[in-house]
Amino acid sequence: MTAHFAAVLLGGLLDLLLGDPHRLPHPVRAMGALIAGLESPLRRLFPSTQRGELLAGAMLVLLVVLLSTGAAVLLLLAAYLLSPLLAFLVEAVLCYYCLAARSLREESMAVFRALTGGTIEEARRAVSMIVGRDTDRLDADGVTRAAVETVAENASDGVIAPLLFLAVGGAPLGILYKAVNTMDSMVGYQNERYLYFGRCAARLDDVLNFLPARLAGVLLCLAAPIASLRGKNAWRIFFRDRKNHKSPNSAHTEAAAAGALGVRLAGSNYYFGKIVDKPTIGDDLRPIVPEDIPRVNRLMLTAFLLSLLLFAALPLALSLL
Repeated sequence: MTAHFAAVLLGGLLDLLLGDPHRLPHPVRAMGALIAGLESPLRRLFPSTQRGELLAGAMLVLLVVLLSTGAAVLLLLAAYLLSPLLAFLVEAVLCYYCLAARSLREESMAVFRALTGGTIEEARRAVSMIVGRDTDRLDADGVTRAAVETVAENASDGVIAPLLFLAVGGAPLGILYKAVNTMDSMVGYQNERYLYFGRCAARLDDVLNFLPARLAGVLLCLAAPIASLRGKNAWRIFFRDRKNHKSPNSAHTEAAAAGALGVRLAGSNYYFGKIVDKPTIGDDLRPIVPEDIPRVNRLMLTAFLLSLLLFAALPLALSLL
């Protein structure tokens, strides 16, 4: 148990120090390749009907979860047979691969640099790398809002939620979560192509994120005064607007971040060329500005450190005692 929490803590610290290792093999990229490779064969295997696409999507979820989690379990078992120390290091690296705090900051700060020192076209291009909405119509405020919303939403999906699963079930459960989350990001769209095929992945992602999203929202509220942001307003907007989204989970962290910053987020945007109406989150206490991107990153990183303390460092200390 002590080694488990130590591995989670080490993985979190590695993520803060190193970020995403782009030049090394990465399990999430392997999951993406697996999902893309299975889609066409599964679509051919099942009939092109609503029921057939639902079954094909369910089979995709089953295969990706079993293969991804099974690979993590086998890797850890093989490492343990060679050396308990090797197994600890392998688990720490797998934990590191499941987290994305530093890479989230780096990618969103690229948007900030384009907004403050480049052109609007460069800013749109930078933000298009981290959001799903259409970006070619966005002005500077729209680009900034998109980057802030992405950091806020991924504070749960990419940081606090995987850390919680790692703390509860080690690297295998963390890999399972990342597999489901990656499927949702690739096939969980409510468009003509994925409405039925991606439904199982989207629903399972909703289930897995139900508790972590709410916990992440609370941690962002707790982090707000530590990060020199509006703590009381974060709690107020969190409780008021955390359900202002058709997804049961997405608005919790966005509401906390909007309140902490004192800005309005969300609202209608273009997706795949069509306008999608969404409620707003937060109050327009002041105009949103590019500097809100480093501010929301400060909030996210503070919440990450709080979660590392809560999920890994504190249990590790208690285990040692």
